Parts: sequence; C-alpha cells; structure tokens
Amino acid sequence: MSGHGFPKQLRLLTAGNYRYVFDHATFKVHGKGLMALACPNGLDHPRLGLVISKKNVRRAVDRNRLKRLTRESIRLQQCSLPAVDIVLLARRGASELDKAMLHRQLFGMWRRLERDARKAMTS
Repeated sequence: MSGHGFPKQLRLLTAGNYRYVFDHATFKVHGKGLMALACPNGLDHPRLGLVISKKNVRRAVDRNRLKRLTRESIRLQQCSLPAVDIVLLARRGASELDKAMLHRQLFGMWRRLERDARKAMTS
C-alpha cells in the first residue's frame, strides 16, 4: 500500500469480516479504554474495523472523534503494520482520553501488535 489515504480496501466492511476477527482473533492488545483484536488476513495490508458503542461512549461527538483519530492513526502507521484484520473496541473510559493520550495509546497498541505478529510469524 503506498500513500497515506484510507480507501475502502483498508476497512472491514461486512459483518462477516467482523465475525471472522471475533471468532479467530490470534492477537489481543489492550490500551486504556481500548482493546484491539486481530487475525492474519492473507492480504498485503492491514484492515481496520471499529466497534464504538453508545453504551461505552455516550456522546456522538465523542464516538465520532474517537473514530476519526483512530483512522488517522492507522492511516499513518499502515506501512509498519502487518497484514492483519483489526477490530478496535472502545471500552468504558475511552471518551475521557484527550487527543494526545489517545494518539499515544494507539501508537503503543500498534507497536505491540506489530511485535506480537512478527513473533508469531517467526515461530
């Protein structure tokens, strides 16, 4: 994948894609207020799906901000991420994260995911 866009091929689009990740998650990465599940996808790039429920992030403006910042983070890190499907789940407390803290959380999560995937590929 070249460039830094976020086209449709970098997104999980169908319920089946999400279900596959939930059923076959080989990697699980936690952050404050966030959790990412991932599984290899057989492609040459990562794909992202977001699950941000109203129960955990009450206000629509907070849900949209979380989605926007997560997409920006994955867009900037897509070259270093392994070929996995990622579902990011918002947990309680995700709406309290400010922009800088959220970027740090996501960056750390992507680094841990990359490390875990690399370790699994060599084993």
